[in-house]
Amino acid sequence: MLIALPAAVAPWHIWLIIGIVCVIIEIFDPAFFFLALGVGSLATSLFSLLPFIRSSIVWQILIFAVFSIIAFLLMRKLGKKLLSKSGEETNVYALKGQTAFVTEDIPLDAKGRVKIGGEEWTAISEDGKPIGKDSRVEILDIDGNKVIVRELQ
Repeated sequence: MLIALPAAVAPWHIWLIIGIVCVIIEIFDPAFFFLALGVGSLATSLFSLLPFIRSSIVWQILIFAVFSIIAFLLMRKLGKKLLSKSGEETNVYALKGQTAFVTEDIPLDAKGRVKIGGEEWTAISEDGKPIGKDSRVEILDIDGNKVIVRELQ
């Protein structure tokens, strides 16, 4: 059973309303999915102004599908770029890759101390091997309140 629309409602009106509703939904659900559907609907609304497309629901659905898929793929790429982690590490994670000096021996599978800049940190060896005092080490990672280091040659 098909629903009969009043003569004053053209297909482009329906696609326009669907597009606007999808864009509004996207405001509350920033996943770029509804925005892609909104773009597809708005494009279909424009194409539905053409006489041969206005009379064919198959063409309208095909146009909607093609434009929605293209918009989704482009917005996914844009979304990944915008939402990706950018910039440098901050806080203690900015210590990764820096060089430090051992101020207290790092024994076999135990903790020692290193000086990074003007601060002393508890340190453990990456591979558990002992590292002697005054050795240069590289900070590999932060684990709670200690740094994981590797001796530099």
